[in-house]
Amino acid sequence: MDAAQAPAGVVVDVEALAGRGGSHAPAAPPEEPAWKRFLCHVGPGFMVSLAYLDPGNLETDLQAGSSHRYELLWVILIGLIFALIIQSLSANLGVVTGWHLAELCKAEYPTWVRICLWLLAELAVIAADIPEVIGTAFAFNLLFHIPVWVGVLITGSSTLLLLGLQKYGVRKLELLVALLVFTMAACFFIEMSIVKPPSKEVIHGLFVPSLSGSGATGDTIALLGALVMPHNLFLHSALVLSRNTPSSVRGIKDACRFFLFESGVALFVALLINICIVSVSGTICNSSKLSPDDSAKCSDITLDSSSFLLRNVLGKNSAVVYGVALLACGISSTITGTYAGQYIMQGFLDIKTKQWLRNLMTRSIAIVPSLIVAIIGGSSGAGRLIIIASMILSVELPFALIPLLKFSSSSNKMGENKNSIYIIWFSWILGFIIIGINIYFLSSKLVGWIFHNSMPIYASVLIAIVVFPLMLLYISAVIYLTFRKDTIKFALRGELQAVETDKSKVANHSSNEENKEQLV
Repeated sequence: MDAAQAPAGVVVDVEALAGRGGSHAPAAPPEEPAWKRFLCHVGPGFMVSLAYLDPGNLETDLQAGSSHRYELLWVILIGLIFALIIQSLSANLGVVTGWHLAELCKAEYPTWVRICLWLLAELAVIAADIPEVIGTAFAFNLLFHIPVWVGVLITGSSTLLLLGLQKYGVRKLELLVALLVFTMAACFFIEMSIVKPPSKEVIHGLFVPSLSGSGATGDTIALLGALVMPHNLFLHSALVLSRNTPSSVRGIKDACRFFLFESGVALFVALLINICIVSVSGTICNSSKLSPDDSAKCSDITLDSSSFLLRNVLGKNSAVVYGVALLACGISSTITGTYAGQYIMQGFLDIKTKQWLRNLMTRSIAIVPSLIVAIIGGSSGAGRLIIIASMILSVELPFALIPLLKFSSSSNKMGENKNSIYIIWFSWILGFIIIGINIYFLSSKLVGWIFHNSMPIYASVLIAIVVFPLMLLYISAVIYLTFRKDTIKFALRGELQAVETDKSKVANHSSNEENKEQLV
């Protein structure tokens, strides 16, 4: 029986329904040292952290630094702290239940809700893939001086190249692109040591929230959208299933602790890189010694025009090295988007498509808006599309975040491993602050645009008739997901093992009694 058809209160054997008889990666025996067991769990956190270093993050960091200096650094700090919390909750959900988030949504929600969540999740994957497409196109532009729209078309064929490299092993490919991305990060670190941003202002921006600059609210939404990605919540809960976690209480607790530590290290590195990029951009673009040409670039900074930030480190070769690193950045981000899309489709629809087909479909869909904007708006328009994609991700965040918070805080889903009361309060409060910012931004921008645009009055009225019901629908959907009661109870890994242990004990006891009777 499908878990989604199970009546309320029914206990679902998640392992039997999932059909998982084992996992792909070997688990270290419990008697081995903790550091060896930890190494067996290294991988998912660093894989997920690639999404926090993609071209979308780079674009929004550059925009935030050039427009607001260090004022929005606190957004990055809070965003990555929140990302650590929710990524750990996502990992715990997969470890404890043996299911990933998309599968749990399919089991819990009615059909119409499940379809809506699936469509929104697919849209989130596409929105996350747009910066990767445009970033890769900018890299081709920097390296080979071809138009951006041609680079967008070439990016479509880069999917086949990626799949060709994967035959040598995904881990080797990950290592290669990670080395290239961290090469760019090292350049920014060296540049930061040269430009020497004022430490007091950087620390003030990190720990004192402020939104005083023009367009600060929009850039804050874009930063949050680039940092806290909906598809990452689906991805992390699925990647941890590749580790053969023991079903014992100790095995589950150790796995949750190891994944938390690994995610913390990976996201701390991502935090340092994002802070460094904002600081370098903010320092150089607001310098009094900036040349007129560089000042013009800072006023509308994009991925393809920001290589001058590395000029102090790389000299005339800054564009080439920056282009190679940007190319690696886009390709590496493709891996996370591919896996996330694959798990989302498999979880919601129970359709297991081949990886190359899923990758090709997602990239092809993302190429369409990128190509149109690149042809019409050129490099500047393509750069703006990255900001819009980040905003879309931020708006869609509640539809992955709320199910995750509810499932991870539910005794029906997590048993005794559910979130503590402190984590529940902190994660829900912080989550609704982000959701509240999204709703405020949407409503204020839309209302302001409707009342102050240059269109005829009747056109503004027609737009308002369409927009306001959609806004109410958005708020209603958030309220529904928040207050809907869980209906499915899951038999967890540890509980299933306990049942099997009890059965084994009873069987052994009965066997011993029979042997005693025979001896008598």
